[in-house]
Amino acid sequence: MPQKKAVIIGAGIAGIASAIRLAVKGYAVEVFEANSYPGGKLSEIELNGYRFDAGPSLLTMPHYIDELFRLAGKNPANYFLYEQLDIVCRYFYEDGTRINAYADTGKFAREMETQTGEPAASIVKHLANSRDIYSITNHVFLERSLHRLQTYIRWDTMRSIFKFPKIDPFRTMHRANAHSFKDARVVQFFDRYATYNGSDPYQAPATLNVIPHLEHHFGAYFPEGGMYSITQSLVTLAEGLGVKFHYDTYVDEVVVINGNAKGIRAKGQNIIADLVVSNMDVWFTYKKLLAKYPGIHPKKTLKQERSSSALIFYWGIKKSFPQLDLHNIFFSADYRAEFDHIWQQRTIYTDPTVYVNISSKHQPDDAPACCENWFVMINVPADNGQDWDKLIADARTSIQLKLSRILGEDIASLIVCETILDPRGIESKTSSYKGSIYGTSSNNQFAAFLRHANRSSKVQGLYFCGGSVHPGGGIPLCLLSAKIVSEMLPGQ
Repeated sequence: MPQKKAVIIGAGIAGIASAIRLAVKGYAVEVFEANSYPGGKLSEIELNGYRFDAGPSLLTMPHYIDELFRLAGKNPANYFLYEQLDIVCRYFYEDGTRINAYADTGKFAREMETQTGEPAASIVKHLANSRDIYSITNHVFLERSLHRLQTYIRWDTMRSIFKFPKIDPFRTMHRANAHSFKDARVVQFFDRYATYNGSDPYQAPATLNVIPHLEHHFGAYFPEGGMYSITQSLVTLAEGLGVKFHYDTYVDEVVVINGNAKGIRAKGQNIIADLVVSNMDVWFTYKKLLAKYPGIHPKKTLKQERSSSALIFYWGIKKSFPQLDLHNIFFSADYRAEFDHIWQQRTIYTDPTVYVNISSKHQPDDAPACCENWFVMINVPADNGQDWDKLIADARTSIQLKLSRILGEDIASLIVCETILDPRGIESKTSSYKGSIYGTSSNNQFAAFLRHANRSSKVQGLYFCGGSVHPGGGIPLCLLSAKIVSEMLPGQ
């Protein structure tokens, strides 16, 4: 039997993982990437002696990365190393409260009780509930396609369906958290997890309370060499399996003949293939690559509300701050107002919650001696034509004032270099429609079922992976999307 060929559009983390899985299955795989580098959002920036991970900065569930190496018969430790964090994140509140979110559940619960007065037992109970939601949803909502009959005729699926009320889909995340805790600071702490997939805790279902389990059970990690080492190690693995990467190569269209995907067109040439996997945002896949075939466009899916986006300042700081850790959160004093500005007014609140990631805390070479590389991010709405230049200028001022006040330093005077990524740049660099980081939002109890499937129902041989399709955004879910795609295909 001649070797079948697979073409993958986009070298994001899901595209690379799909390439590895299909190569292991015996396919000849070629990946076409518009940028000059792999990784998509999982890339890096170098500026004046400072190195920054450009996108995702928190690593959870690294076993999904290790799985790819083992699948290829390789020892993951020969390619990719990481260390577990004792403190997942440090939290700073406007009233002066400081919380270390320890990875260890007992230690974390005691910290919360000490700092807020919320009983440790309440924290432990909440995390146990998070674990239960995970156990019910994981094998159904995350690891399998929701768009195939086979998923629903399995015993473990039926068991999860019987337990459906326990995943708490009909209350909002905020309402559930406010019911669980008396202290507003603790409620805000757990509400923040909605932002992990670009959603609003005041609208999103309480099912998203599954997310804390990923940190407090599986742990949080830092990869040796920074987050970009994930991309580098997986590309090395893929190339070792014979995968060919084509950079600086825009794909113009998916070639469809008699309802079958037969390859792509790029640089004026047709590249013939037996199947096509798009790691491009599903909106752009249809609107650009399948523009000739409006009849196959899933109109309702493409009109869904997009997730939030991000505004990121990459700052080279000429000082070291011992009170800061790898991950740091500076909370807004009024969380509801912040989310109202993002989701209702489509703008940026004057007191946004600020996330500061400093990889040089664990990777000293990422900044000059006695300096730090600050990845400073706030959640912002998707791009709907706002005056981003003004919003960015105002946000920079608000962020600097907030950090200066809390840290007792004039932050603006310590910035020696800066570059910025906003929703417009996210769209142009990663083909993420409107700059939304996670595709569609999860501000709906049926969001998991409304995400685009991993396989086209109208074009044979066309598949989808990445954060804009099932099961969602973020590194673990993107890796799972690649796994779902590969399990739909026979080996060679």
